[in-house]
Amino acid sequence: MAEGSFFFYDLETSGIRPRSARIMQFAGQRTNLDLEPIGDPVNLLIKLTPDVLPEPDAILLTGITPQQTLQDGLTEAEFLQEFYGQVVQPGTIFVGFNSIRFDDEFMRFLHYRNFYDPYEWQWQNGCSRWDLLDLVRMTRGLRPDGIEWPFTPDGKPANRLEMLTKANGLSHEAAHDALSDVMATIAVAKLIKDKQPDLFKYLLDGRSKQAVAKLVGAGQPFIYTSGRYPSATGHTTAVVKLADHPQKDQALVYDLRHDPTPFLKMTPQELADAWRYKKDRSPEDVPLPVKTIKFNRCPAVAPLGVLKGAEQRLQLDTDTITKNLTLLKAGQKAFAANVLAAIEILDTERPRVSGDVDEQLYDGFISDADKLASRALRAAPAKDLPQFADKLQDQRLQKLLPRYQARNYPASLSGEQREAWEAYLKDKLLTGGPASPLARYFNRLQQLAAGSLTSQQEYLLTELQLYGESITPEL
Repeated sequence: MAEGSFFFYDLETSGIRPRSARIMQFAGQRTNLDLEPIGDPVNLLIKLTPDVLPEPDAILLTGITPQQTLQDGLTEAEFLQEFYGQVVQPGTIFVGFNSIRFDDEFMRFLHYRNFYDPYEWQWQNGCSRWDLLDLVRMTRGLRPDGIEWPFTPDGKPANRLEMLTKANGLSHEAAHDALSDVMATIAVAKLIKDKQPDLFKYLLDGRSKQAVAKLVGAGQPFIYTSGRYPSATGHTTAVVKLADHPQKDQALVYDLRHDPTPFLKMTPQELADAWRYKKDRSPEDVPLPVKTIKFNRCPAVAPLGVLKGAEQRLQLDTDTITKNLTLLKAGQKAFAANVLAAIEILDTERPRVSGDVDEQLYDGFISDADKLASRALRAAPAKDLPQFADKLQDQRLQKLLPRYQARNYPASLSGEQREAWEAYLKDKLLTGGPASPLARYFNRLQQLAAGSLTSQQEYLLTELQLYGESITPEL
């Protein structure tokens, strides 16, 4: 396969939480760097296992039923064999529309559950990743000419894929079908590359964490586009590095749109309070204008000079930036220390990650010894999988092993293993009585059924009802 290619991909999932939901459809298309297709598209369903309940709202959106995945899909282990056989090729740039914050996370948890390294597919052999969403946002904010930009019915700027394609007359046959979304994403990429080639090339070339770290670490103001900034000002502002973040390959940046004076006087507790999300925040109640920038997430950053010509659109000018930068520098050292202390306060309040092993990807890296054992495990006959329990050092992998076998090779389970799997299913689905996952699932189906539905939605809810009944453990 040609080196230096894009692989555009998209997922449809059983829910929105990568830790607990599952991929139900994977689709993708390889292109060269001129965005011309290479080979046939990939379009695969992945079987939903009985320990995972789909979110009914997600199924109404995608139209993919669990029964479809069971009939036509691959197991997760089979899918990953196809993925590494067809998709992971040297020099591949994996790219999607909001893929870094959504799709990539689902792929990492999929790898982790199935004894693959969660990260190597995106960096080994010259591979890398990119994301079109922030390219779209920065193009709209800085260089919008030549493109039609959509708005919501109430007049707010919108950058949703299906709205962009409609506004610009691009083909998008079925939104929320993964393959259709992939083709639409490629069409949007072509549009921006054609209308604003310099910005397209700049963000593509500057996507590496080394390039981002160099720009952020220079200590000068720079332009930063992020969904965390308001759409009314193009999700774009000017920021400057405030301090290194406690975690590696990250930094704290200050939004120079805002006068730092009131924040310089705050205690760590007051800064923490100002940083918290508030749903109904008044215009006068400005949240702490400090954000974490993660170098490995391909953030859309550019030198301050690109602001020229966009000042009015972004409601930002160099005089404001210079003034607020001067004020910030006067108290930056003490302010940075207080912000870091505020992070510690907020960390103590953050909910702990579930104790379920499926969700513990970020509890630590997998050792080289366990990577070797995992490779052997993946190649072993299913009946021999229990023998690897003593060869795995990481307790997470030890706990994942019986689930891996039951999910991917249920026919290989012994009577004792099957009993253990069924006991796990009963505990997973029924614990909590009226508040159990299965009870909540059926309650949500009833709520949705009480609304106004199309015939297709009625069909989907019926299928979901039947599926829930089919996996309900016997008491």
